[in-house]
Formats: sequence, structure tokens, C-alpha cells
Amino acid sequence: MRLKEVLARSNFLFVLWAIIASFGAYFCMYAFRKPFSAGLYSGLELGDLSYKTVLIIAQVAGYTISKFIGIRIISELKPGRRIAFVISLIIIAEVALLLFGLVPHPYNFFFLFMNGLPLGMVWGVVFSFLEGRRFTEMLSMGLNISVVVASGILKTTYIEIHTLLPQVSEFWMPALMGGLFLPPFLMFVWMLSMIPAPNAEDIALRTERLPMTQPDKKQVMRQFGFPVLCMVIFYASLVVVRDFRDNFMIEIWNEIDTDWVSSVLTQTEMITGLVVLVIIGSLGFIKDNLTGFRATNLILFAGMLMIGLSTFLFSQKLISSFYWMLFVGMGLFLAYTLLQTVFFDRMIALYRIRANAGYFVYMCESIGYLGSVGLLLYKEFFMKELSWSGVLMHFAYIQFGIGFLLLLLTNLSLEKRRSSSFSNNNAPLAVI
Repeated sequence: MRLKEVLARSNFLFVLWAIIASFGAYFCMYAFRKPFSAGLYSGLELGDLSYKTVLIIAQVAGYTISKFIGIRIISELKPGRRIAFVISLIIIAEVALLLFGLVPHPYNFFFLFMNGLPLGMVWGVVFSFLEGRRFTEMLSMGLNISVVVASGILKTTYIEIHTLLPQVSEFWMPALMGGLFLPPFLMFVWMLSMIPAPNAEDIALRTERLPMTQPDKKQVMRQFGFPVLCMVIFYASLVVVRDFRDNFMIEIWNEIDTDWVSSVLTQTEMITGLVVLVIIGSLGFIKDNLTGFRATNLILFAGMLMIGLSTFLFSQKLISSFYWMLFVGMGLFLAYTLLQTVFFDRMIALYRIRANAGYFVYMCESIGYLGSVGLLLYKEFFMKELSWSGVLMHFAYIQFGIGFLLLLLTNLSLEKRRSSSFSNNNAPLAVI
């Protein structure tokens, strides 16, 4: 209790503590989810599919179902149950990885499905400690940076450990990675448990975030159904392209640069993480929700432009493969993290909606990961003649077009709803 009081009295210590806790907890979660995709599983197949594709589809399928379950569980989760719940999710995921190593190919893919099933809800638990505060953008910097850098760093770590321990098979490496990161995960979860609850000023500026009821959800969708639908589709498209780039990053690098080294995975993601950290963190200095919401939309448009323009320049050989992967990743992660941690949080505060960000984000992610599975299957069966980098270029262009269109429709819808949305408090229009 004394530590909570110290954190509550000092804004600096509070922000620093929350950033470290959220970064560490979510970074460690990735150690249970992503390292397996650094393996190649060369020569292994199941039917007409490469075994690596089967493993990715199995885990993403479990992760997708977890997101659908999370729409209800995360939006209704009570604060007192968060710690025990998030620890149980990670324990289940590690047990699944142990069984993945124990059960022989080709029967062990089922356990990656079981691994993904709990992990999809970890983000919602971690972000529930951060949302609805006057410093939410700053607090979420740790969470944002972990989303950007964790996969690349952990894949590099996987490669280095596997080089040192070649006797450990690709099927046992994921469990080893999870075991290494379980103790630090538990420490960071304890740090999360010490974060004080939102105070009166937080509630006044960002509205109180309570567990949602079914009437709350129906009311939200009646009022904001169309713009929410647009953002669900937009977010889903980002998840599809981001996951494709992330899951097949090694194969893409093998095609676009035969001389690449594993450290490039960390370099591109670290640079991206730093840029995302600075941009999203700076939004925390904007107290006015209207101004913050406008700035968020402008950055989303900029992210889409970055994806489309960098892909065009790379196709014309005007930039190198390094800068193409860097800028595509930067545009994707910038938009993705803004939607996860800023857009809906600002929207709830601006419109004084009785809701929490987890409800909107889990709607978005459930559809997004469903699309990710569909993309993997489509590529495997209907796009075999295209390279991995070719597929990424095609979907980068599609993301650019879809992103601009859906952002425009969202803003036009909010423009149309201005009088009804702000009739009670006479606030100005919350769109560009």
C-alpha cells in the first residue's frame, strides 16, 4: 500500500513505473507467442501445406478465438480479478509449448492452437491498468514499444540461443524461450498490481472506465455503429498486413537481400519503436480531447501514406530493402498502436461514452486475426507463384487504399453526427 501511495503522489514515478511494468509484461508475453516462427521447419509438410504455415495458422486460429472471447471477458473484467487471470493465461500458454515439444510432428500443431488461445487476452488485461488516465498516451508507451520491438528482438534471441544450443530442436525452443521469460513476466505483473487506480482528475478528463454491461454495449453500437465498423475493418486490415510481415519476415529478407544478417531484425524494429514512442508519447501532452483526436487522425493518415509511398519507391528501386522494410513496418505499427492505445481512448473521453477501450479493440482484433488466417490460406493455395515479398507489396498497396478510404468515411460519419453527439455539452466537432 505504501508503494501505491508514493506512486500516486509523484507523476514522474507513476509514469515511469507504469511504462516499465506494461513494457515488461507484454514483452515477456511475446516470448510465449512469437519465437516459434523464427524456426524454418525445413522439409516438413502436412498435406499440401508447409508445416511452418500450419503452425502459424494453428496459433493464429487460437489467438483469433481468444480475441472473440475477449470482447466479452475483457470488457466485463473486474479490477480485482486481473492479476490472477493474466498469470493463468501465461501458465496455460507455457504448458501448451511444453506439449508442443513433447508430442511429435505432425500431431503437435494442435498445441500451438492451445498456446494462442489464452495469449490473445493478455493485451486487454495489461491495457486495463493504463486506460482512462490523463497520462494514458505516456503510460502506454511501454506497451506500444513492446508491440513494435518484441518480435524482432525475440527472434534474434531465438536464433542466437539456438546457435549456442544446437542440440535443442525447433520444437523445444519455444518452450525454452517461454521458460526463460516466465520469472521476469511474474515480476512485471507484480509491478502492474502496484499501479494506483485512476483519480478524480483522470475521471474528469477521460471518463470513468467501468466493466461494461450488455445495455452499455447496445447503446454504444446504436450511437457509433458505422464509424466503429469502419475502424474495425481498418484495424483488421492492419492486423493482416502486420502479421504477414511479422510471421514471414525471415523469408522476406531472404528474398530481398541475400546478404542480410539477423541483427537487421532488431535494427528495423528498434528504429520503428523509437519513432512510435516519440510520436505517441507526445500526444500525452495534449490535454484537450478534441485536439488530441484530430492529431491522432492526422497521424493515421500519415502512416498510410508511409506504407504506400515506401512500397512504390522500393518497386522503382529508389530506396533499399532496409528502408522499405523499415518504413512499411513503421507505418503499420504507428497506425496499429494508435488504434490500440489512443484512438478509442480519446474517442471515449471526447464523446463521454460509457465504455472501455478493450471492448472496441477486441472487436477490431477478432476480425483482424480472422483475416490473417484467411490471408495465410489464400496465399498458400492461390498465390504460390508470388514471392513472400511480392505478397507483402500487393497488400501494402491495398492497405494504403483501404486505410485512406475508411479513415475518410469515419471522419465524415462523425461530422454527420456532430449535433447529436455533442448536444449535451456543446463541444466542437471531433473530426478533421
